[in-house]
Amino acid sequence: MLNIALNTFREITRNKFLYLIVFFAFVFIIFSLSLWKLTIWDDSKIVVDFWLAMIEIFWFLSVLFVWSQLLFKEIEWKTIFLILSKPIKRYEFIVWKFLWFSLCILAIIALQAILFLGVIFIKDIEITKLILFSLFFTFLKLEILLSFVFFFSTFMSNMLTIIVSVMIYFISHSFSLLLDLIWATKNVLMINAIKILQLIFPPFEALNIKDVIWSFTDFKALYFIFNTFYSIAYLFLIIIFTILIFNKKKFEN
Repeated sequence: MLNIALNTFREITRNKFLYLIVFFAFVFIIFSLSLWKLTIWDDSKIVVDFWLAMIEIFWFLSVLFVWSQLLFKEIEWKTIFLILSKPIKRYEFIVWKFLWFSLCILAIIALQAILFLGVIFIKDIEITKLILFSLFFTFLKLEILLSFVFFFSTFMSNMLTIIVSVMIYFISHSFSLLLDLIWATKNVLMINAIKILQLIFPPFEALNIKDVIWSFTDFKALYFIFNTFYSIAYLFLIIIFTILIFNKKKFEN
């Protein structure tokens, strides 16, 4: 396990693209503090929306263009042979690799969240439970996206993994719009097909409460509990599929 942790840490620290993403994330988020001077709208809404959006956007890019390369390079560059030659099972490799990547994401998001909450506290903006849950749900979305990156990396090229993951991300945010469009046609078959697809795809739309923080606040506790457990169960399912495929994968020298 220590070998996986050290190897993961080395891969992350050597990736200059991640440093670039983190740097611009902090630059753009801090830039939001001056946005209130450029708009006639409520500056509290601008600051909160901008921070939440930037945290998700930059980590979305990070998962796709940094994290997707790490597992793929292990397989492509054959360094995985060195790791699997140790007394470690394949499922342990996937699980611990995923956990260490997740911890890295959690650590930096937590740092960004602390800065974010500090800023809105200084600006005398109320720190509501919806803001806190939005940060938590953003982390869950990124974890599910990371699980898909792991899953596709076991049998796809790096570029194809990125393309398919992006498609899943955006389609999963669009089911309400699709249902509204198809509902007008009154095509029952298409409506049912979209509802089935909505169950197959990750629950990103349900986790995307940052877009309605200011327009809808009447969320019940059951909504957060259900979507949290549903997302975790979905995440575990993708990891299980990843392990099953990885266990059957043949590595050639």
